[in-house]
Amino acid sequence: MQGDKKTELPSVLERHELKYTIPYSYVEPITRFLLIYCDYDYYSTLSDDRFYQVNSLYFDTRCHEFLKQRLFGKNGRFNMRVRCYGRGNIAPYYLEIKHKHGITGVKYRAKAGEHEWPAILTDPDYRVQATKSVQERRTKELFSRIACSYSIEPKILTQYRRRAFVSNVDEYARVTMDVDMRYRLQSHYGLVPDEYMTNYDNETIYSNGCNREASVILELKCNIGQVPAWMLDLIALFELKQQGFSKYASSSLVALVDNGICYSQGDRIVPDY
Repeated sequence: MQGDKKTELPSVLERHELKYTIPYSYVEPITRFLLIYCDYDYYSTLSDDRFYQVNSLYFDTRCHEFLKQRLFGKNGRFNMRVRCYGRGNIAPYYLEIKHKHGITGVKYRAKAGEHEWPAILTDPDYRVQATKSVQERRTKELFSRIACSYSIEPKILTQYRRRAFVSNVDEYARVTMDVDMRYRLQSHYGLVPDEYMTNYDNETIYSNGCNREASVILELKCNIGQVPAWMLDLIALFELKQQGFSKYASSSLVALVDNGICYSQGDRIVPDY
Protein backbone atom coordinates (compact mmCIF):
# COMPACT_ATOMS: atom_id res chain seq x y z
CA MET A 1 0.00 0.00 0.00
CA GLN A 2 1.39 3.37 -0.97
CA GLY A 3 1.26 6.03 1.71
CA ASP A 4 -1.31 8.22 -0.07
CA LYS A 5 -3.84 5.43 -0.59
CA LYS A 6 -6.30 4.02 1.91
CA THR A 7 -6.48 0.22 1.91
CA GLU A 8 -8.71 -1.71 4.28
CA LEU A 9 -7.40 -4.75 6.11
CA PRO A 10 -8.99 -8.07 5.08
CA SER A 11 -12.06 -9.20 7.00
CA VAL A 12 -10.10 -12.20 8.27
CA LEU A 13 -6.38 -11.89 8.80
CA GLU A 14 -4.13 -14.68 10.14
CA ARG A 15 -0.66 -13.45 11.03
CA HIS A 16 2.37 -13.58 13.28
CA GLU A 17 2.35 -10.84 15.91
CA LEU A 18 5.57 -9.99 17.75
CA LYS A 19 5.55 -7.28 20.43
CA TYR A 20 8.43 -5.35 22.00
CA THR A 21 8.73 -2.52 24.50
CA ILE A 22 11.25 0.12 23.45
CA PRO A 23 12.50 3.53 24.64
CA TYR A 24 11.02 6.57 22.91
CA SER A 25 14.53 7.42 21.67
CA TYR A 26 14.25 4.43 19.31
CA VAL A 27 11.21 5.80 17.46
CA GLU A 28 13.00 8.00 14.94
CA PRO A 29 15.92 5.61 14.22
CA ILE A 30 13.47 2.74 13.69
CA THR A 31 11.34 4.99 11.48
CA ARG A 32 14.35 5.77 9.26
CA PHE A 33 15.11 2.05 9.00
CA LEU A 34 11.52 1.13 8.14
CA LEU A 35 11.09 3.75 5.41
CA ILE A 36 13.59 1.82 3.30
CA TYR A 37 11.06 -1.02 3.03
CA CYS A 38 7.74 0.54 4.03
CA ASP A 39 5.40 3.46 3.53
CA TYR A 40 3.47 5.23 6.26
CA ASP A 41 -0.05 3.86 6.47
CA TYR A 42 -2.98 6.03 5.40
CA TYR A 43 -3.77 7.54 8.80
CA SER A 44 -0.12 8.36 9.54
CA THR A 45 0.07 10.36 6.31
CA LEU A 46 -2.67 12.66 7.63
CA SER A 47 -0.70 13.73 10.72
CA ASP A 48 2.21 16.17 10.91
CA ASP A 49 4.12 14.00 13.39
CA ARG A 50 2.90 10.75 11.75
CA PHE A 51 1.07 9.67 14.93
CA TYR A 52 -2.72 9.33 14.89
CA GLN A 53 -5.24 8.64 17.63
CA VAL A 54 -6.75 5.18 18.08
CA ASN A 55 -9.76 4.61 20.36
CA SER A 56 -10.75 1.06 21.35
CA LEU A 57 -13.71 0.04 23.49
CA TYR A 58 -13.18 -3.44 24.95
CA PHE A 59 -15.95 -5.81 25.92
CA ASP A 60 -16.03 -8.68 28.39
CA THR A 61 -18.44 -10.82 30.32
CA ARG A 62 -19.85 -9.63 33.64
CA CYS A 63 -17.17 -11.68 35.46
CA HIS A 64 -14.34 -10.68 33.11
CA GLU A 65 -13.95 -14.10 31.52
CA PHE A 66 -11.87 -12.76 28.59
CA LEU A 67 -9.52 -10.93 30.96
CA LYS A 68 -9.03 -14.04 33.09
CA GLN A 69 -8.16 -16.10 30.02
CA ARG A 70 -5.53 -13.50 29.10
CA LEU A 71 -4.03 -13.37 32.59
CA PHE A 72 -3.77 -17.16 32.84
CA GLY A 73 -2.30 -17.41 29.34
CA LYS A 74 -5.00 -19.63 27.88
CA ASN A 75 -4.13 -20.75 24.38
CA GLY A 76 -6.97 -20.04 21.98
CA ARG A 77 -8.23 -17.06 23.97
CA PHE A 78 -9.94 -14.12 22.32
CA ASN A 79 -11.15 -10.64 23.01
CA MET A 80 -13.73 -8.33 21.46
CA ARG A 81 -13.57 -4.62 20.79
CA VAL A 82 -14.84 -1.84 18.57
CA ARG A 83 -12.32 0.66 17.26
CA CYS A 84 -12.32 4.01 15.54
CA TYR A 85 -9.76 6.61 14.64
CA GLY A 86 -9.44 10.30 15.41
CA ARG A 87 -11.82 12.00 17.83
CA GLY A 88 -14.02 8.94 18.28
CA ASN A 89 -17.32 10.44 17.15
CA ILE A 90 -17.23 9.77 13.41
CA ALA A 91 -17.87 6.51 11.55
CA PRO A 92 -16.62 4.11 10.37
CA TYR A 93 -16.34 1.89 13.41
CA TYR A 94 -14.49 -1.41 13.22
CA LEU A 95 -15.86 -4.48 14.97
CA GLU A 96 -12.98 -6.78 15.85
CA ILE A 97 -12.54 -10.24 17.34
CA LYS A 98 -8.95 -11.30 18.03
CA HIS A 99 -8.08 -14.95 18.62
CA LYS A 100 -4.63 -15.70 20.00
CA HIS A 101 -2.68 -18.95 19.59
CA GLY A 102 0.91 -18.47 20.79
CA ILE A 103 2.49 -15.78 18.60
CA THR A 104 -0.15 -16.35 15.93
CA GLY A 105 -3.19 -14.10 15.88
CA VAL A 106 -6.38 -14.32 13.83
CA LYS A 107 -8.28 -11.07 13.52
CA TYR A 108 -11.88 -10.85 12.35
CA ARG A 109 -12.70 -7.28 11.35
CA ALA A 110 -15.80 -5.65 9.87
CA LYS A 111 -16.61 -2.02 9.17
CA ALA A 112 -19.80 -0.62 10.72
CA GLY A 113 -21.50 2.57 9.64
CA GLU A 114 -23.20 5.21 11.75
CA HIS A 115 -26.53 3.36 11.57
CA GLU A 116 -24.96 0.05 12.66
CA TRP A 117 -23.11 1.10 15.79
CA PRO A 118 -24.07 0.45 18.53
CA ALA A 119 -27.32 -0.97 17.12
CA ILE A 120 -25.65 -4.30 16.40
CA LEU A 121 -25.40 -4.79 20.19
CA THR A 122 -28.26 -2.73 21.55
CA ASP A 123 -31.16 -3.09 19.10
CA PRO A 124 -32.92 -6.47 19.39
CA ASP A 125 -34.44 -5.93 15.94
CA TYR A 126 -31.08 -5.32 14.25
CA ARG A 127 -30.26 -7.67 11.37
CA VAL A 128 -26.97 -7.77 9.49
CA GLN A 129 -27.50 -6.50 5.97
CA ALA A 130 -25.93 -7.92 2.82
CA THR A 131 -22.58 -6.34 1.93
CA LYS A 132 -20.22 -6.50 -1.05
CA SER A 133 -17.97 -8.75 1.01
CA VAL A 134 -19.54 -12.03 2.10
CA GLN A 135 -16.80 -12.48 4.69
CA GLU A 136 -17.43 -9.06 6.19
CA ARG A 137 -21.11 -9.92 6.64
CA ARG A 138 -20.11 -13.21 8.27
CA THR A 139 -17.78 -11.34 10.62
CA LYS A 140 -20.61 -9.05 11.71
CA GLU A 141 -22.83 -12.07 12.28
CA LEU A 142 -20.05 -13.75 14.29
CA PHE A 143 -19.55 -10.60 16.39
CA SER A 144 -23.28 -10.38 17.08
CA ARG A 145 -23.58 -14.09 17.89
CA ILE A 146 -20.63 -14.17 20.31
CA ALA A 147 -21.79 -10.93 21.94
CA CYS A 148 -25.17 -12.51 22.61
CA SER A 149 -23.90 -15.89 23.80
CA TYR A 150 -21.40 -14.34 26.24
CA SER A 151 -23.66 -11.41 27.24
CA ILE A 152 -20.75 -9.03 26.76
CA GLU A 153 -20.66 -5.57 28.31
CA PRO A 154 -18.55 -2.46 27.63
CA LYS A 155 -15.68 -2.51 30.12
CA ILE A 156 -12.88 -0.10 29.32
CA LEU A 157 -12.06 2.55 26.74
CA THR A 158 -8.42 2.80 25.73
CA GLN A 159 -6.71 5.47 23.69
CA TYR A 160 -3.22 5.78 22.29
CA ARG A 161 -1.31 7.45 19.48
CA ARG A 162 0.06 5.24 16.71
CA ARG A 163 2.68 5.56 14.00
CA ALA A 164 2.17 2.77 11.47
CA PHE A 165 3.95 1.42 8.43
CA VAL A 166 2.97 -0.97 5.63
CA SER A 167 5.57 -2.85 3.60
CA ASN A 168 5.91 -1.92 -0.06
CA VAL A 169 8.05 -5.00 -0.85
CA ASP A 170 6.00 -7.79 0.76
CA GLU A 171 2.54 -9.23 0.26
CA TYR A 172 1.67 -8.25 3.82
CA ALA A 173 3.87 -6.84 6.55
CA ARG A 174 2.99 -4.11 9.00
CA VAL A 175 4.79 -2.32 11.84
CA THR A 176 3.20 -0.13 14.50
CA MET A 177 4.58 2.00 17.33
CA ASP A 178 2.10 3.03 20.04
CA VAL A 179 2.62 5.80 22.60
CA ASP A 180 0.68 7.82 25.18
CA MET A 181 -1.49 4.99 26.55
CA ARG A 182 -4.67 6.09 28.35
CA TYR A 183 -7.75 4.37 29.75
CA ARG A 184 -11.13 4.97 31.32
CA LEU A 185 -13.55 2.45 32.82
CA GLN A 186 -16.76 2.64 30.84
CA SER A 187 -20.24 1.11 30.83
CA HIS A 188 -21.67 2.77 27.71
CA TYR A 189 -20.96 2.36 23.98
CA GLY A 190 -19.35 5.70 23.15
CA LEU A 191 -15.78 5.96 21.87
CA VAL A 192 -15.10 9.63 22.55
CA PRO A 193 -12.19 10.12 25.00
CA ASP A 194 -12.37 12.99 27.47
CA GLU A 195 -10.40 14.70 30.22
CA TYR A 196 -11.02 11.76 32.55
CA MET A 197 -8.74 9.44 30.60
CA THR A 198 -5.75 8.40 32.74
CA ASN A 199 -2.26 7.61 31.48
CA TYR A 200 -0.76 4.26 32.37
CA ASP A 201 2.36 4.37 30.16
CA ASN A 202 5.06 4.23 32.78
CA GLU A 203 8.04 2.03 33.63
CA THR A 204 6.12 -0.35 35.88
CA ILE A 205 3.65 -1.27 33.16
CA TYR A 206 6.05 -1.34 30.24
CA SER A 207 9.26 -2.75 31.60
CA ASN A 208 8.20 -5.96 33.35
CA GLY A 209 11.73 -5.92 34.75
CA CYS A 210 13.27 -5.99 31.25
CA ASN A 211 13.77 -2.43 30.08
CA ARG A 212 13.44 0.39 32.56
CA GLU A 213 13.47 3.03 29.83
CA ALA A 214 10.65 1.52 27.78
CA SER A 215 7.70 3.74 26.91
CA VAL A 216 6.62 2.58 23.46
CA ILE A 217 4.94 -0.60 22.20
CA LEU A 218 6.48 -1.83 18.96
CA GLU A 219 4.63 -4.57 17.07
CA LEU A 220 5.72 -6.50 13.99
CA LYS A 221 2.98 -8.23 12.00
CA CYS A 222 3.34 -10.46 8.95
CA ASN A 223 1.85 -13.46 7.20
CA ILE A 224 2.49 -16.82 8.85
CA GLY A 225 5.66 -18.38 7.48
CA GLN A 226 6.62 -15.19 5.65
CA VAL A 227 8.70 -13.16 8.11
CA PRO A 228 10.56 -10.60 5.97
CA ALA A 229 14.36 -10.56 6.20
CA TRP A 230 14.25 -6.85 6.98
CA MET A 231 12.16 -7.56 10.10
CA LEU A 232 14.86 -9.96 11.31
CA ASP A 233 17.48 -7.28 10.57
CA LEU A 234 15.43 -4.76 12.56
CA ILE A 235 15.27 -7.10 15.55
CA ALA A 236 19.02 -7.73 15.42
CA LEU A 237 20.08 -4.13 14.78
CA PHE A 238 18.12 -2.70 17.73
CA GLU A 239 18.65 -5.79 19.92
CA LEU A 240 14.92 -6.16 20.47
CA LYS A 241 13.71 -8.59 23.13
CA GLN A 242 10.24 -9.98 22.54
CA GLN A 243 7.77 -9.22 25.32
CA GLY A 244 4.04 -9.73 25.39
CA PHE A 245 1.83 -6.73 26.09
CA SER A 246 -1.95 -6.50 26.23
CA LYS A 247 -3.53 -3.06 26.25
CA TYR A 248 -6.78 -4.52 27.54
CA ALA A 249 -5.15 -6.52 30.35
CA SER A 250 -2.71 -3.78 31.38
CA SER A 251 -5.26 -0.98 31.50
CA SER A 252 -7.82 -3.23 33.22
CA LEU A 253 -5.39 -4.24 35.97
CA VAL A 254 -4.44 -0.64 36.61
CA ALA A 255 -8.08 0.43 36.66
CA LEU A 256 -9.57 -2.46 38.63
CA VAL A 257 -6.81 -3.05 41.18
CA ASP A 258 -6.25 0.49 42.40
CA ASN A 259 -7.30 3.02 39.75
CA GLY A 260 -3.67 3.51 38.87
CA ILE A 261 -2.45 4.71 42.28
CA CYS A 262 0.43 2.20 42.39
CA TYR A 263 1.13 2.16 38.66
CA SER A 264 0.78 5.73 37.45
CA GLN A 265 2.81 8.78 38.37
CA GLY A 266 1.00 11.13 40.71
CA ASP A 267 0.60 13.93 38.19
CA ARG A 268 -1.15 11.54 35.81
CA ILE A 269 -3.99 10.61 38.12
CA VAL A 270 -7.25 12.44 37.49
CA PRO A 271 -8.68 13.73 40.79
CA ASP A 272 -11.99 12.22 41.85
CA TYR A 273 -14.05 15.29 42.66
